[in-house]
Amino acid sequence: MQTRRQLLHRSALLASFAALGSLWPSMGSAAQLLATRKIPASGEMLPVIGLGTSITHNVSLDSAEMQQLLEVLRVLVEGGAQLIDTAPSYGNADRVVGELVQRQNARERVFLATKVSSTGSARGMAQIEESFKALQTDTIDLIQVHNLQDTSTQLGLLRELKEQGRIRYVGVTHYVESAHDRLLEVLKQEPVDFVQFNYSVSERNAEKQLLPYCADNGIATLINRPFTRGNLLSRVKDKPLPDWAAEIDASSWAQLLLKFILAEPAVTAVIPATSNPRYMADNILAGQGRLPDARQRQLIVEAFG
Repeated sequence: MQTRRQLLHRSALLASFAALGSLWPSMGSAAQLLATRKIPASGEMLPVIGLGTSITHNVSLDSAEMQQLLEVLRVLVEGGAQLIDTAPSYGNADRVVGELVQRQNARERVFLATKVSSTGSARGMAQIEESFKALQTDTIDLIQVHNLQDTSTQLGLLRELKEQGRIRYVGVTHYVESAHDRLLEVLKQEPVDFVQFNYSVSERNAEKQLLPYCADNGIATLINRPFTRGNLLSRVKDKPLPDWAAEIDASSWAQLLLKFILAEPAVTAVIPATSNPRYMADNILAGQGRLPDARQRQLIVEAFG
């Protein structure tokens, strides 16, 4: 039986998806609730699909691209997603995200994650303060030490800010498999709430140690590069979707890739980057419906082989 909150959410989704029209493959599918998973440090539930902003959101605030990015944000929040991951090193992305959220009046509906990538306390704090200004918020949900740069110093700053209530969670990130061992060592030495790393059909090293360690030690995981910068999707661009995709409620190749990742229970959320509202809608659908079992995951691997 649906709760009143679920019924209200479903009604809001139906209205939003009706406006989106052809962005959604089917109204029935779109009306489902986006899956959520627990942040171990707090028990807070986080939707499994988020939004990355590297490259896609490095635009000028007065550019024509802002309107399309605003539509991406609208699809994200109306689809039940929350997480937006950005960084000062992504050019103008921090400022763009802050402006979009402000224009959409969506601060209470999004989970803002950014990063610090400086050396030394003074530079680190200066960069963090700039992110607060750029994101136009007094509280940032998550700040991560970007690519393990001056990790111990920056985590110290982040913990102080967390104690002050200015940030809610702290974490560390990297984006290549060669850094997974370093990430694991940091996780063993430094208490963090989140860790972000790459994991996909073609980059499965995280299955060996990182994902099991996070599952065993209560660390939330954010997955970047789910499409390996689009390389995986380019392999199948001229191929029809296999019939067995319907067994896991997948209606696109991108959804198959995201569902492969989400089938790993140690994954908290996946954050594909996009500047296209249609792709944002498609990504959200991956967080609905059935996930692949071991046999179906192997079929996905073979399809992209």
